[in-house]
Amino acid sequence: MSAAGGYASPGIAGSGAIACGIAACASALGEVRLLARSDASAWRAEEQAVEGARRVEGGESGRIKVTTDGAELADCDLVVEAIAEDLEAKAALLADLGNAATAADLATTTSSLGVAELAQRSGLGERLFGLHPFHPVDRMELVEVCLPDGLRDGIPERAHAWCGALGKIAVEVPDQPGFVVNRLLFPYLFDAVRLLERTGMAAGEVDDCMKLGAGHPMGPLRLLDFVGLDVAKAIGESLHANSAEAAHEVPGLVTELVGNGKLGRKSGAGFYEY
Repeated sequence: MSAAGGYASPGIAGSGAIACGIAACASALGEVRLLARSDASAWRAEEQAVEGARRVEGGESGRIKVTTDGAELADCDLVVEAIAEDLEAKAALLADLGNAATAADLATTTSSLGVAELAQRSGLGERLFGLHPFHPVDRMELVEVCLPDGLRDGIPERAHAWCGALGKIAVEVPDQPGFVVNRLLFPYLFDAVRLLERTGMAAGEVDDCMKLGAGHPMGPLRLLDFVGLDVAKAIGESLHANSAEAAHEVPGLVTELVGNGKLGRKSGAGFYEY
């Protein structure tokens, strides 16, 4: 099934930034297939993945094969699901991917859902593990790897080997919503929003305090815009449903901005105008 780098023929299901980023990085190792939902999303994904491959050392855009036909993943040895944080949608897609690529290991890039629950709902059992890279994938070194109990033999070794081949550092994390990074990060991000609401400070002032005073490369409100406020809202809702902790509750201002279509950098407006 696998090459020295963990996997010889990976497939990625999704057309967003994470899916395209993984495909771009994987193109440095060999051919990778990118499954999009529609012709329109396939066109956008191909453009984004090709551009991403230019930023990856050894990346080869010609190795990225974009398709809308799940049957073309049949001979993949790894298929990574990388769509929006929706439990039912992810479980349904994973079930389809498992049926299309019957011998493949399956991975989910979820950042806020339980991997064991996704495995149970999709019927994948021993085949599914968590593989959570960070945006932008070509620049961020960390991959959180979640390896639930009962995985079939070889998956941990293959997962670690593939991350290493991609030039990433894999850290094994527990199967809890948010894993480690988001579990710790989002209380900080949401607290910055609540401070903004409470004090009336400008977003830039809050961000400058954390950049200049704490040495952060990006302030919390700019980071929320970068992540996407709709994505942040979904992550917060999942974290809060699991923990019931006030720190994980989505601030009202985030909900309001999302309701007004202000999703951050990708929509042209959020806490900042773009």
